[in-house]
Amino acid sequence: MIRLRTGDAPLTRLRTPARKNARLSHLGRLLAAIATVLSMAIPLNAQPSAAAVAESGTCESLTAVTLPHTTVTLAESVPAGRHTAPDGRVLPSVPAFCRVHGVAKPVPNSSIGFEVWIPEQGWNQRLLMFGNGGYSSAIDFPSMGGPALAAGYATVGTDTGHTGDDPDVFVQGAANPEIIVDWGHRAVHETIVNAKPIVEAYTGAKPRYSYFIGCSTGGHQALMEAQRYPDDFDGIVAGAPGNNRVALNAGFLWQFLRNHTAGSTSDPIVPAAKLPLLTNAAVKRCRGKDGGLATDDFLTDPRRCSFDPASLRCPAGDAPTCLTKRQVQALREMYAGARDPRTGEQIYPGWPVGSEAPVVDASGTVRVGWSSYWGATEPARANFWRYWVFNDPNWNWWTFDFHRDLRLAQKKLGPIINATDPDLRPLRRSGGKLIMYTGWADPVVSAHDTIDYYGQVVRATSGERQAGSTAVARTREFARLFMVPGMAHCGGGPGPNVFDTLTPIVSWVERGAAPAEIVATKYVHDNPADGVAMTRSLTPFTC
Repeated sequence: MIRLRTGDAPLTRLRTPARKNARLSHLGRLLAAIATVLSMAIPLNAQPSAAAVAESGTCESLTAVTLPHTTVTLAESVPAGRHTAPDGRVLPSVPAFCRVHGVAKPVPNSSIGFEVWIPEQGWNQRLLMFGNGGYSSAIDFPSMGGPALAAGYATVGTDTGHTGDDPDVFVQGAANPEIIVDWGHRAVHETIVNAKPIVEAYTGAKPRYSYFIGCSTGGHQALMEAQRYPDDFDGIVAGAPGNNRVALNAGFLWQFLRNHTAGSTSDPIVPAAKLPLLTNAAVKRCRGKDGGLATDDFLTDPRRCSFDPASLRCPAGDAPTCLTKRQVQALREMYAGARDPRTGEQIYPGWPVGSEAPVVDASGTVRVGWSSYWGATEPARANFWRYWVFNDPNWNWWTFDFHRDLRLAQKKLGPIINATDPDLRPLRRSGGKLIMYTGWADPVVSAHDTIDYYGQVVRATSGERQAGSTAVARTREFARLFMVPGMAHCGGGPGPNVFDTLTPIVSWVERGAAPAEIVATKYVHDNPADGVAMTRSLTPFTC
């Protein structure tokens, strides 16, 4: 099984580099485990010879490549074997490759760093760009130097035009609005536009196919490319896309405010310790009735589960095993999702039943759960509102108006950072293909929001008002959504959560073989070395 993707990390890890690196190390181990499978993925007939590479010049000569508003600042040959990436992470085994670092400055005050890694031998005439996670400038070097590079792909990544993470990007963006544009959409576009001629200069041949794979913010970037720059990539994979970005951050804020008494940040109404009560009760009530098996410890389709938190109401007082009246009310408001108090319009949907409990990995570390994005002493992504929206370090979230303030945010930032345009006809006309996926147990990006967007795509690209069978069929010719039961954010969770997205998108683009199913695997302890716990077939979602 192959799963190449990056994901947003929970807030507790965004501020802890060691934990973020642990996640990427885990991804690296998964990628290494499936290197053999990837190396067999649909080879092209024509491959440049070593002589052709030599005639194109050495790797080091790429510093002389002339590109519009872009400078190649470094080009070095990296030998095969153990390699320490630019950020200090150690990659246990890489093939010999040419490492290129460049900086694009398309407008004043924009500075977009990017990396292009080109295999020294056996280039398969494909580019593969990996997306980013959260608001971090970290390039996914483990994926760039993983089995894709060994299989002949030239791999690409970008720092999205800034340095650091939350709060760095928000402080920098408030001082320099071009950073917001770069993070929002320009960095990925500028990076791939420059990567193509760099690879050609080294290999002597133009790339025949270009692909993008990302999850969370990487999924956001994927949909931004599909919408704004449909000619950049032939195939795009968008996992758990945080594309409805302004509304998503409003959703986080809604969760925090509904779970706290005004003015109190240290005493949540529903403590994190009670979240497993909700997930366990919902699964017990609905499994076997939602399209899954009666033995599942996750929900296959939460929409078919009529769970009410009132079923856990305490008979009297409070206890660890039940909910108070106040907790039931807070949870009902969180499940309902953020709404405009004046119009009643849904701002951001609530998170599905079954996504509440924290996900704990094999090491015992809590990765994601509702509490990871409640915020501890302040709302999750408070700095987004503090700096990018209001440019006020003293912003008071207790006074937030979900009508007035949200409209301000959407007007100011929506055109820059939202990837919500459902009209993907330009992508279809260009011949591009899109695979979307998300986990039903994702506590970060609501699966309901991803489904809502896909439904809009079906209607917009088909020209029909309703997402009927004809409209769905037309959309499936170039864009398909796969829902993953029991998967958390970009992986993990009690359900099958490891699957290949690269081979299906390559097959679709290059052979016209649209993915009718994708097999997902759940490993024991989420560790391939411990054996397979289960497999499930994922089929294209029908609106």
